[in-house]
Amino acid sequence: MRKSVSEWCFPGSMPMADRIALARDAGFEGIEVALAEDPDGSLAAQGMLTVEAVETQAKAIQAMADKAGIAISGVATGLHWAYSLTDDDPEVRAKSLRITETLLQAGALLGSDIVLVIPGTVCPAFGPPQAPVPYDVCYERSREAVAKLLPQAAECGVKLGLEMVWNMFLLSPLEWRSFVDSFASEWVSIYFDVGNVLLTGFPEQWIRILGSRITRVHVKDFKRSVGTLEGFCHLLEGDVNYPAVMEALREAGYDGWLTAEVGPQSPYAPEHLIYVTSQAMDRILAM
Repeated sequence: MRKSVSEWCFPGSMPMADRIALARDAGFEGIEVALAEDPDGSLAAQGMLTVEAVETQAKAIQAMADKAGIAISGVATGLHWAYSLTDDDPEVRAKSLRITETLLQAGALLGSDIVLVIPGTVCPAFGPPQAPVPYDVCYERSREAVAKLLPQAAECGVKLGLEMVWNMFLLSPLEWRSFVDSFASEWVSIYFDVGNVLLTGFPEQWIRILGSRITRVHVKDFKRSVGTLEGFCHLLEGDVNYPAVMEALREAGYDGWLTAEVGPQSPYAPEHLIYVTSQAMDRILAM
């Protein structure tokens, strides 16, 4: 297994070239970049990956990574929170599909074999209040959306890595297993987040049930005693049983990227998070 870090672990004002350099200096072998909207061009000026200029920005980011000697381990986006594939508004759903198609294109341009996709949301855990989508409706809309994306995924040679997040949807590993298997497609897989499932289950159990369907892994930590978003914490400071998680991953034959997606940053030395996370991941990989 190889260690990577999410772009979201870095200060928002830090240019992409500096993020890549810092990740490499801290000992990471890969960085996961994120696709964002950029209506005023400010993110493009920082070298970030944007919907508006995906091809130009992807080529520039790949050049930065090659120069630094670091891999692009995956491509994510936070836009599925604003534009859900299962939103009640058909125009929002259509926009979400277009964004995900652009995400697949970005994955291909950056040499990643997978992109992170939130397959649907009954009700998000954060952000502006939203009327909940009925669970069964969310399920059918999600299946419809993923099916529509399969031709684009195959054309790009990039898998849809569906992630379990705090969205009140697909709440058990058995549901996830059935959902992924229902497509009978090599282009649908699971981007498993160790910390996200801890509130309602045990990640090592999920890994054993989902097995080879897992093609990427996010690592974070969480304190059950807090039980809210504030419970997410630095690696090895929460309740994730990392020895059991690593044992389960090895039993499943997983040998891909482990990507840290952690916070919060120190307001005085935000780069410190990158270094301590790298050190914690070395300990986790040795378990």
